[in-house]
Amino acid sequence: MRRAYRKRADAAVTAVRLDLDTDGLVYRKWGSEQRGKRGDWLVDNDGDVYTVDAASFVSTYERTAPGRYVKRAPVWAERAKEEGEIRTREGVTRHAAGDYLVANDPDGHDAYAVSAEKFHRLYEPIETP
Repeated sequence: MRRAYRKRADAAVTAVRLDLDTDGLVYRKWGSEQRGKRGDWLVDNDGDVYTVDAASFVSTYERTAPGRYVKRAPVWAERAKEEGEIRTREGVTRHAAGDYLVANDPDGHDAYAVSAEKFHRLYEPIETP
């Protein structure tokens, strides 16, 4: 069952927009080939570097200082019952049983996977009345 979470206030990222005349960026991460497009964001999340789709980034992150951003939008997450893979806007991410499947909307769209240890370090539940 998906539950609402927010990124912890101290979990800022460093990011720069890939605003270059380019066909994009292709790289291997999370067990698969990933693709960053022109206009996407190159993010350093506490040493974990990856791209984030432009539309997803601008709708979920807020600038706090030059090059620093905090994810302000809530996410919805649930633990994976078994290993598998999830399609993201950048490619495919493989995950283990117990990892968190995280989405930027309550229906599970714009999703990605995060290890349980990292998820608990970066996110906190949103308490509902």
